[in-house]
Amino acid sequence: MAESGRTQPAAQPKTYYVDAEGKIAGRLCSHVAKLLLEGNRVIVVNAESTLFSGSRRNIMTEWAARLNLGSVVHPKHGPFHPRTPDGILSRMVRGMLPRRKPSGAAALKRLRVYVGVPEEYSKVSFTDFEDSKATKPIAFYFPLGEIAAKIGWKGGK
Repeated sequence: MAESGRTQPAAQPKTYYVDAEGKIAGRLCSHVAKLLLEGNRVIVVNAESTLFSGSRRNIMTEWAARLNLGSVVHPKHGPFHPRTPDGILSRMVRGMLPRRKPSGAAALKRLRVYVGVPEEYSKVSFTDFEDSKATKPIAFYFPLGEIAAKIGWKGGK
């Protein structure tokens, strides 16, 4: 029987490489947040290929409403809305972390999100999350790259 007050030694932190292509954004981000809170480093590539489920009109209406939120006094005081796919995805993960606590702030520093696949990560093997894969036909989903392009991302289509 284990003595009370003692914890088991933490596992050695690992680096996880995640390819976001064809994954549902919310489910992917929840897996990434959990890995970060366990002390691991997570590198996400192909952020622009992450998928949102739902109709295009409803998704864009929600994003337009979110962009209309601003400061009553002056826009320089925020809130600041990310417009790049990597910024949007890292902001989603940030919302799933206790970022005002030391553990959440440290976890957020271990996250890297990239648009496309950088040269140094082109030959690594990627971690796959089965429950975050898109299972319906592609017409039921809306890529994050298109959302970002419609709200002001200059690198999109």
